[in-house]
Amino acid sequence: MCVVAAASLCAAVAAYARADYGVPAGPFARTAPCTEVVARLPDHLMGRGRDAVDGAGTAGWGGRAVVLRCGVEPLAPTIDTCVDVNGFDWVLDDARVKRDGVWVFTTYGREPAVEVSFTRGSQPAGDALVTINDALGGLVRTAKCLALSDT
Repeated sequence: MCVVAAASLCAAVAAYARADYGVPAGPFARTAPCTEVVARLPDHLMGRGRDAVDGAGTAGWGGRAVVLRCGVEPLAPTIDTCVDVNGFDWVLDDARVKRDGVWVFTTYGREPAVEVSFTRGSQPAGDALVTINDALGGLVRTAKCLALSDT
């Protein structure tokens, strides 16, 4: 029994040692849709190579310049900025941009929800969200952003 436990521990340590960094998994990251999303993500994004990231339902590019987390808490209705990127609604965490310069977009009306952050100095690009959208095609749309004129 000790041999099995030691082998499992060694495998876990070896897997972690290969990761460039860890990213906290969202509460719904260990689902089939998130596994599919991560598998479909590109090897390069905004000219940056994909990182080896430790965390279920996560991916990163360019040494944390761009980090994706699938399976985060879905957003409640909000007054934060919402942009439609080729049929996918993304909500920008306006307070986070003002507070520390990190641009964090979260899908709105898709389950499971996906969060993409662009670190300070790595300006978000619409092309990046368009590329990421290609991996999100299987996520079910449950709602959409509304303009004030829609209410």
